[in-house]
Amino acid sequence: MSSNEVVIRFEKVSFLYGHNKPILDEVSFSVRRGMKVTIMGQNGAGKSTIFNLINGTLEPEEGDIHLAQKTTIALSRQVIPKNELDLTVRDFFQKCFKEKVYDIDPKIDNILEVVNLKGHEKIHDRIVRSFSGGQQARLLLASALIIEPDILMLDEPTNNLDKEGIRHLTDFLIKYKKTVIVISHDAHFLNAFTDAVLYLDVYTKKIEQYVGDYTDVRDQITARMDRENRKNALLSKEIKAKKEQANAFAMKGGNLRAVAKRMRDLASELEEEKIDVRKEDRTIKNFIIPFQENLIGDILNLTSVSVLKNHEPVIKKVKIKLRKNKHLLLSGPNGIGKSTLLESLANNRAIGGEIAKGIRVGYYRQDFSTLNFKETVLETLENAMMSVSGKIEEEKVRAIAASFLITGDIINTKIESLSEGQKGLVSFAKLVIEKPGLLILDEPTNHINFRHLPVIAKALDEYQGAMILVSHVPEFVKQIRIDEVLDLDSK
Repeated sequence: MSSNEVVIRFEKVSFLYGHNKPILDEVSFSVRRGMKVTIMGQNGAGKSTIFNLINGTLEPEEGDIHLAQKTTIALSRQVIPKNELDLTVRDFFQKCFKEKVYDIDPKIDNILEVVNLKGHEKIHDRIVRSFSGGQQARLLLASALIIEPDILMLDEPTNNLDKEGIRHLTDFLIKYKKTVIVISHDAHFLNAFTDAVLYLDVYTKKIEQYVGDYTDVRDQITARMDRENRKNALLSKEIKAKKEQANAFAMKGGNLRAVAKRMRDLASELEEEKIDVRKEDRTIKNFIIPFQENLIGDILNLTSVSVLKNHEPVIKKVKIKLRKNKHLLLSGPNGIGKSTLLESLANNRAIGGEIAKGIRVGYYRQDFSTLNFKETVLETLENAMMSVSGKIEEEKVRAIAASFLITGDIINTKIESLSEGQKGLVSFAKLVIEKPGLLILDEPTNHINFRHLPVIAKALDEYQGAMILVSHVPEFVKQIRIDEVLDLDSK
């Protein structure tokens, strides 16, 4: 097979989501065998839709999708189905293959090494449910990698991976000889292997194809926006001058009225030359997460934590007191119990942890399960306001939502229909409304567009209540004031 062979070709593909909501409009692009491609685009633009069209889960409304003959495809799933949670690791991976694989254990060992999920020799017989959320995410990723498909599609594969896990995965992808298509917001990870970018514009519903890595393309788009903005500024200046001249000549009357008309016509022609600058690249506005009033004394007192060592819970003595304006970073590898600890703290059920009475907790969960998926965005935010202030100010709710790019139809959309990135933005809008005294954040960068991350980091850096943060993204953490670090893996 030629390495130049086209393995995926979209020809004028259009797709609607639900009734009359266009996602793709006559999109055409091609991917050659062996290419490493990133899909970029704003949250909700339809990046995951492209994956589902490629693997046949969705069908286009119009146009054609061509795949090379006998092409095998694997897509990393986001959640383990309930009916697979009680399988052994061996049976979980066996289900990935159409035919029974004999002596599958060495294959499992190799692929768990890639996602940095090494265990003792009995890992093949462990029940999937017994793994932590982060470890289950690694199993899902490994289940896509193990079949070594012709087209490997990875949706946010670095979510839930620690530094070592990301390094292992990056090495695997660099050496992988077949086609890889990735959706991710981790620039450092993408730059290691990407050689082309498909850029999906949420407004035009089109795809632009670029050569280069993630940063190259981001810089090209930014430079183009700057050029467009400069050109528009010059045109605006010229248009204003022509209109002022036209008004002056019109006032004088007589033959000068014809000159005035010509000036107005020139101004109209210049208006048409203006470029419709990409609204696509909007960033959320700077925001503040207000903190609960009258915070006095210790907000959280933590004397011990339960951690998992060799799959067994171990009680570790700690001495953490969080007061107003104190930021704690919680660190440690996947599976040690970080998310479990955050959840128990958020629900004030932690052994050895006590939250002061009357403290409002704002909890950002990486799976967004603090949101009611059956509610609309508006209902979610209004209910948050009602629980804090006992009343609803719809105008204020809509203004906060708009600052997180939740406008138009999105505010009346059910949470379950949003993209993962949009769910993240709704979660931050909800925190702004909740005005917590204790802010608990579990991987708040997952799924979020790279343009929004500096704005979010600034808001967390400036937050004046007590805060506990878990994040595997060092570049993000560096932008936030951290007063204390609790490493669950330390002796």
